Amino acid sequence: MKYLILALALLITACTSLLPHPVGATNMASADAEGIISTDALLKQYPAFAAEYARYQLDAIAIEQMQSLQGLQLVVLFGTWCHDSEREVPRLLKLLQQANITTDNLQLQAVNRQKQHPQQLHSHYNLKYTPTIIVLQNGKELGRIIERPQQSLAEDLAKIAKGRK
Repeated sequence: MKYLILALALLITACTSLLPHPVGATNMASADAEGIISTDALLKQYPAFAAEYARYQLDAIAIEQMQSLQGLQLVVLFGTWCHDSEREVPRLLKLLQQANITTDNLQLQAVNRQKQHPQQLHSHYNLKYTPTIIVLQNGKELGRIIERPQQSLAEDLAKIAKGRK
């Protein structure tokens, strides 16, 4: 009898894992993104990213610090499944938008759960953790922020940008 109950419990557990995830569950609105994704698509398709974008409050100092990024390129390797990415990527996007930094040189590059990119950018940039925000000037890396900033996103990015030639 106890084997029958155990089998029934396993069957119920297996069946409930096949049910769709509840609406609003983190990262379950869409399948995990892979490859390049636009800011608009990211915020429309992934509610956790949109919620953090709306929630994030920044100040005039952060906006001023972001001005040092003008003319630089940013490559952001992140996972739509990653809680650190859900926090940092929307904040970066809001900082860029509020500081009126042109995002023509911004590449949002989503990686899969194995932290691999369809065009092998994970190998090219030696990706270990997500998100990784890479600041480039003329294709040369100036620095990167891995997972979370040490001080603040704006301050850490400004420090990297000030090291340019």
